[in-house]
Order: sequence, then C-alpha cells, then structure tokens
Amino acid sequence: MNVHDATYELLRKLGMTTVFGNPGSTEQTFLSDFPDDFTYVLALQEASVMAMADAYAQITGKPALVNVHTAAGTGNAMGSLIAAYDAKTPLVVTAGQQHRDMVITEPYLTNRDATTLPRPWVKWAYQPARAQDVPAAFMRAYAIALQPPAGPVFLSIPLDDWAKPALGPAKVRQFSHRVAPDVGALARFAERINAGTRPALVFGPEVDRSGGWDSAVALAEKLTATVYGFSPLTDRVSFPEDHPLYQGTLPMTIAGVSERLAGHDLVVVVGGPVFRYYPYVPGPYLPEGTELLHVTCDPDTAAYAAAGDSLLGDARLTIDLLIDAVEPRPDRAAPKPLVWPHQSPSTPSSPLTPAEAYAALRDVRPADAVVVNESTSTLVEQAEWLPTVRSGSFFATGSGGIGWGVPGAVGVALGDRAKGTRRTVIAVIGDGSFQYSVQAIWTAAQHKLPIVFVVLRNGEYSILKSFAELEGAPGVPGMDLPDLDIASLATGLGCRAVHADTPDDIRTQFKLATEADGPTVIVVRTQPQPIKLG
Repeated sequence: MNVHDATYELLRKLGMTTVFGNPGSTEQTFLSDFPDDFTYVLALQEASVMAMADAYAQITGKPALVNVHTAAGTGNAMGSLIAAYDAKTPLVVTAGQQHRDMVITEPYLTNRDATTLPRPWVKWAYQPARAQDVPAAFMRAYAIALQPPAGPVFLSIPLDDWAKPALGPAKVRQFSHRVAPDVGALARFAERINAGTRPALVFGPEVDRSGGWDSAVALAEKLTATVYGFSPLTDRVSFPEDHPLYQGTLPMTIAGVSERLAGHDLVVVVGGPVFRYYPYVPGPYLPEGTELLHVTCDPDTAAYAAAGDSLLGDARLTIDLLIDAVEPRPDRAAPKPLVWPHQSPSTPSSPLTPAEAYAALRDVRPADAVVVNESTSTLVEQAEWLPTVRSGSFFATGSGGIGWGVPGAVGVALGDRAKGTRRTVIAVIGDGSFQYSVQAIWTAAQHKLPIVFVVLRNGEYSILKSFAELEGAPGVPGMDLPDLDIASLATGLGCRAVHADTPDDIRTQFKLATEADGPTVIVVRTQPQPIKLG
C-alpha cells in the first residue's frame, strides 16, 4: 500500500468522496488513477472552487475536500478561504508542493512557505515532515476542521509523496464536535433572563448552522421576547423573518445598534459576534442600563466582544438548556408585528426598482426554495419581499468579500443533490458581484443544476457609493459598470440567458427557468439606490 492508496481509503471511510478542484501540475500525482466511486467537481478558477466547497459543506454538514494548485492557485483561492473561515465552515484544503528532492533549490511552482501562505484564515496549516505521515495528517485535519469552532484547515503535500510506501492503513478516529456550556454559568444566565423585564434576543449564524432554528423559536415564544436579526450582512438566517416576534435586523453601526436596542434592559446574543459592525459610526456599544449576555462556540468571538458576559457552548445545545431553565412569560406584552410595505406600484417603474423585482420573485418563489444573495445594496428589499422562513434556506458570504455568491449557489445545489434533495436555488446577484466569479456558472451548466441566477443590473457599485457618501469621500473612481453584456457572458459559459424588464417578464422567465434542465441567468435592469447604513 502506498500513500496514495492509504489516503484514498481513509477519505472513503470518512465519506469525503467529492473533491472540489482545478487540477494543477503539482496535484496530478494525487489525482492519478482517480477512483470510480469518487466525484471530481471541476471549477474554472480556484476562488470558485473554494466557495463551491464552502456552500456544499454547509449544506451537507460534513467537511468538504478541496484541492487547489500550489502557491499561485492557493493565492487565487484566498478570498473565498476567508469567507469559509468567517462562516466557520469545515474544509480540508490541500495543495500540491514541488518534489521534495528539489524544494531546496526553489524550482518553478515551489510554495516557498506553504504553511504561512493561508494564515491566519485556517485553523491549522501543515506540510508533513515525511511522506508516510500524509494519511495521518488528513485524519488530524478532518478532526480539527470539525472541532468547534469549525473551519478550514490546509495541507501542503509534495508531489512525490503519493507514490511512497505507506505505514499501513490509516486509523479512523471518532470524536464529538459539539460543546455543552458550563452548567453554573448557564444557570446564572437563566437567572438574569428571568429577572429581565423587556429582553431582546439576537440570533446569529451559529444557530442555523447548529440546527437550532426550531429551538430559537421555542425560546423566543416561551419568553415572549422581541427578536432581532443578527445583521443585514449575515451569512445565515436563524429565525423566521415572518414571525410575530421578529422585528427586523439590527443596523451595522455601533451607534445604530445602540439606538435600536434602546428600551431593552437585557439583550441575549446567541450564535454570533457582538456585533457585526461596519462602517464606523461612533456611539455607545449599548444603551445606558442595558445588559448583554452572549453565547458562542468560538472563544475568539467571546474574547473580542465589545460588551457583555460570554458563555461558550454550541448554540442549539445552549438554547435547549435555556428553554428548560427559564420561566415562561405569557403575560409579557409582545412587540407590535413588523409591517413591511408590501404594496407594489400599479404601474411598474422603468427601470424597475429593486423592490419591484423582489416582489415579482415573491409571487413565483417555490415554498421550499433556497436563496443565495450577493446583491448587497438590496438586502433590505430581499428581507421585505423574500423573507427567510425555513431553516437552511438562506446563504451569503461569511466575510463580505465579493465573488462568493455565484459559486456558493453552485455549492448549495450540489449539496442538495448529494443529500437527495431537489429544490430551486434562487441566486440574487449584483451585476458587479457577478463578474468576480462568472466562470462558476459553467460548472452549474455542466451539472445541470436547478439554479435561477437573477442578476440585478444597476450599472454601478451601489453599496460602495453609499459607503463613499457616509465616509465623506467624494470623487472615488471606478464606481460605474457600463457596457456589461451579462447575457452573452452567460450564454458563452453554457447557460440559458434571458432579459426581464417588467414584473411580468420576471414571473414568466422564472417559471420557465424552473422547468429548464439546468441553470438560467435572468438579467433584470434596476434602478441604483442609496442604502441606509446606520
């Protein structure tokens, strides 16, 4: 048995039989004699490779295996690696290295300092000291990727290692990957929640990732507590946005969050940082007289919280324990239901407003559809017209970097297919974002995935114009995007592509897209609009 055979046998036992990659010369010895029971998902650029694997792992709940090229390819993937790290996605990322006998001379394609390159955006980076350690390194990488907080790990493997003799079959180890909270600290949290008069609950991405959606609803209803969404820039939604207790997302600024939380004597944040701030608008972190309790699985997130007392624990486990420990408060006055302006103009605008486009999508969205959003300037409209009402049905980048959404939608659809689920993936993408990873739609076409890409074509980077205004930075260049022929790009990459200029067009083309055998790109011309960032 050589290292190649021992490693593939280990991957088989771990269930890691799907490899996301773009093959490079230093990776071909790993990919040689590729087993028939493994699947290779080819993407045309490493940033798309990483984002697809990220979303796939989030859907399947298991670490995904990524294979990228040595230094240059790893560099291409770094933006998406940051998103996976921030989303706490378990990935085992591998890259080839030059032949061990030549590394000392730094030949072409050498990764000069392989374990430094991906840091700090991996939990562990390692190049085995000897070829025989490769299978054991994979086992360790798998364990580290899953341990809370989950996240990507990186292995650099010299191309000559795979043919070397193995020490024997790799040992598969079992381990848990949920951490229960400290019993005493949890009891104190429950006491403080029971003493609160007007508590607010804020549920972050960790709740949905841990399978805690229903538990979050049960806790909120037992307490009759006001619930806020974590952030407009969240990567997962963890509470039904049409629930009577839901009061919308918190703003993105320090001052805005404090203003929104005024009147609450206690705020309980579960499953996210305190808070996701951007841009800088100074103010108090909390209103005067407001206390904050914080639950997260991530020690770093607990350590850098700007306010409050933190408790380490898996989101779902902690919520379930709190449900048993807190007192029911049916007497507490519920907040007034959130009222969205669900009224479209009788005569459509030309170009359409983002709200009109989302309203048309609302009319035809299948009940079980999943939304992937990378139209940052229209997130408010999406929450109004396409609220997330099911667990695991909203995904966005974990880092805020552009270029995740298109390959992320591909990864979601592939993850659904791996689980035996079929649902429509609605990927709402800005025209600027679409260009960052447009090549990912080729993979969607090759696999005939049920994705409807809705590209909102406003001809500019709207979110950046809003930031420039807020930051007092006039005259910033490069904000406009004229002359993009998105439909032609999509056609050239193998996708069905159409234009939709009216709400009726959107509804008609969307229905046709759901009946097509593969992805469709619908280009919708929309009006630019300023964004309220406070």
